[in-house]
This record gives sequence, C-alpha cells and structure tokens, in this order.
Amino acid sequence: MRYQEELIDRLAQRRRSELGGMSDLAYEELRAAVKRTPDDYLEAAEDQAFARLGRALASCAEAQKEEEFIEDDDAYMAARNRRIERLRSGCESALGCDEGCLDARAILALTEKGEPDDALERLEEIERGLESMEPVDGADLWEDAFARPRLRLLASIARARLETARYRPALATCESVAALNPTDELGARHTWAIALARLEDEAAFDELDARFDRQGNAWTHLTRALLLFKLDRMPAARRALRGFASLCRGGAYALLRPTFVEPYLPDRPDAEPGSYAEAMMAVHECDPAIMDTPDFLGWASAQNGFAEQAQRFARENDLDW
Repeated sequence: MRYQEELIDRLAQRRRSELGGMSDLAYEELRAAVKRTPDDYLEAAEDQAFARLGRALASCAEAQKEEEFIEDDDAYMAARNRRIERLRSGCESALGCDEGCLDARAILALTEKGEPDDALERLEEIERGLESMEPVDGADLWEDAFARPRLRLLASIARARLETARYRPALATCESVAALNPTDELGARHTWAIALARLEDEAAFDELDARFDRQGNAWTHLTRALLLFKLDRMPAARRALRGFASLCRGGAYALLRPTFVEPYLPDRPDAEPGSYAEAMMAVHECDPAIMDTPDFLGWASAQNGFAEQAQRFARENDLDW
C-alpha cells in the first residue's frame, strides 16, 4: 500500500468535498498544497488513524529489510515476531483514533495466531458488518480514496478463500472486486486466474486474459502451465512452462525451491514485472492449486533444461539448492 500517496488523496478529496464546486485544475492545485504540508489538513479522526497506520507500516517495512541480514533462524523468527507485534500495536493505536479503520482491522485479522481458516473467518466477519457496495456503470471505486480499504479487504478475502481451497467463493469475490474496480489496482485477476486454473475452466481463463489485454505476468504464465497440464494438453503446457521460466527471472527456481513469502499486510506488495520477487509471489499464491495437482512439480522438474535453469539461477545468486 502506498500509504503516503493515499493519505494525500484522502486529505485532498475530503477538503474538496467540504469546499464543493471545485474544477479539476483547482483540485490539482489543492492536492499539491496538501502534498507540501499534509499535517495542515490532518483534522478528521479517520485520516489521523490512517496516518498512524501508515507510520506503523513504514516502520514494519524498514524492520523487515534489516531481518534479511539475520542468519540464525531462531534470531530471525524472534525479530520477525517482534516486528509483527509492533505492527499490531500500531493497528491498535489507529483503531483507538478511529475504530472503523478497515486496514487496521484487516491486518489484525491476518496477523492473529491461528490457521488460515481462522483468518478467513475473521476477514469475512469484518465484511459482514459493513454496508453492501454495488458497482456503478462507468465508475471505478479506486478513484475514491475512502473506498480503497474496502477493496483491499475484499481482495484479502479472495486470497484467503483461495488459500483455503474455496475456489468458487474466491472466484465470486474476485468478480466483485473487478466490478467495483475495473482497472484492478489490487491484482484480483491473479487470484482469479489461479482459481480458474484449479477448476480447469479454460474458456473463462481465456476470457479473463483477454479482459486485461493479455498482459502476461508471473501469475498468468504459471497458471496457464498448470491449467494446460491439468487438461492433459502437454505440448502447450510445456510451452507455457518454458514461457514462465524465460519471461520471469528465477521462475524455474521459484517453482522448484519455493521460498517463504511474508503475509500481505494489507495487500500484495509491488514487484517489478518479470522479476524474481514477482515469481516468488506467484508461486506462493499458486501453492494450494499446485498441491492439489501433485504430479505437476515432478513433471515440471523433468522438463528438458528446467531443473538446470533453476540450479544455474541458484548458483548465480548464491541461493540454496
């Protein structure tokens, strides 16, 4: 979440609503003024809570970078646990300012101890307590900064449903997110593609790909290979697997040696297209569907040059094999 930019959007949109009758040019001037001195506009409790949460997330991100240099596993987990507890404290602080801060509530739901099913139930409970949102023709709710936390909550629910093998409910949630946010700023289409691959729905998969102009990424490359494998379309599956390995840096290694990926708090972090980070996230999110297709990894590993490509990436980047 780009919280600083979103905070500026919130403050500027709130002030525009208060003033009323503002042209687009006047709004841009207002937003520039807010960006220069945001604290001058930080009056509403809801915005103060969002600012508190933003500071907690920024602190969490900095601490996470430092953890990368900890070699001892026990020390790493201890540092990580402390970081998560500090983030939870930051969320509680935000809720003390505004008990309706959705992002803070979602992060607490995701970081509370328990199984994935428990996290999903907590997220769904939050959603059940909110008013329904209906799509409006030609509108994209992402343009409303105050609607973005709700969209993030729905995207989190979709991923949690996928993680717990609730594929059709995950599809329904992704469809809801896309109807509310046609530009799909949160990448619900990635969760959608995984669910369609698991359900072997090639026609819907192709429709989804076309809907977003067939913009390939780690999720579409990997899920296409998985889908075609499940459909026993082996020549096409091999081509798709080669595409994943060649178009996504470290893709072969990411698939054969999956790495721990931090929970998305509150949404999927940005990653450079075609990067190893993107490949890691795609493999991580695909894990439930891959585990439901036990022969897929063995088949992928046996493809000509695939394991060798993974090993080469490991050597070149000093990674374990």
